[in-house]
Amino acid sequence: MRKKLTQEEKQIIIHKATESPFSGKYDQFFESGTYVCKQCGTVLYSSINKFDAKCGWPSFDDEIEGAIKRTLDPDGTRTEISCAKCGAHLGHVFVGEHLTEKNVRHCVNSLSLDFIPKQTENFKKAYFAGGCFWGVEALMKQKDGVIETRVGYMGGQKTKPTYEEVSTGKTGHKETVEVKYDPKKISFKNLAKYFFEIHDPTQADGQGPDIGAQYSSVIFFANEMEKDEVKKLISILEKKGFKVATKLEAVTDFWVAENYHQNYYAKTGKVPYCHSYKKRF
Repeated sequence: MRKKLTQEEKQIIIHKATESPFSGKYDQFFESGTYVCKQCGTVLYSSINKFDAKCGWPSFDDEIEGAIKRTLDPDGTRTEISCAKCGAHLGHVFVGEHLTEKNVRHCVNSLSLDFIPKQTENFKKAYFAGGCFWGVEALMKQKDGVIETRVGYMGGQKTKPTYEEVSTGKTGHKETVEVKYDPKKISFKNLAKYFFEIHDPTQADGQGPDIGAQYSSVIFFANEMEKDEVKKLISILEKKGFKVATKLEAVTDFWVAENYHQNYYAKTGKVPYCHSYKKRF
């Protein structure tokens, strides 16, 4: 199944543009895992073959066998590389630069890729947006089974959005909390249930005094199981008389917010002004 692409991704993947050097999320990124085609999910590269070519784009000196198609550019000077399965444009391949022992450099646009981290632990991640992310994070951190949280932005069209840009309400992003949790201690269902009880899921225009699209109530689902679990919870609330405004959206890129937003209440000693626990189930 092909993923729905943003306009920026279409420019790279479909129309074969090139992202600006040093701007991509995977340029200076060296976690262990695999890189897959953004459009179709085919595994393209392993992190063991990634190296820092200091060129401004992710670089690999080898590929997953059979995953990459090579095509000579019309000018006859460069060789384009694309996903062998779906044809998504990746970048170009260069030989003879002597940057690694393999003497090959796949120069790839970050926007052409997704990254799947190596599973060294059995923790999972969930994404919730419900007003100012400071408050949602503060309450989520208190839940048993939650390992770690980060605040950031999800659901918009712009790559690497800043807080100032998101605050305009024009980028489409929501202030979102990434929750890493131990499924042996708490299920996604119970996390989502808790989320419905730490904010007002009936407010459609924001949360408390924070008004705007960036403060909307959204649960981002990673698969059909999560989507179905949330639908069931919403149905229960509606039968109880709640007019639920919370939206369901598929998980997209999560852009980590600026450092001063992380663990805001823990750093400042203040308390959330519009988030508190209220039993609803």
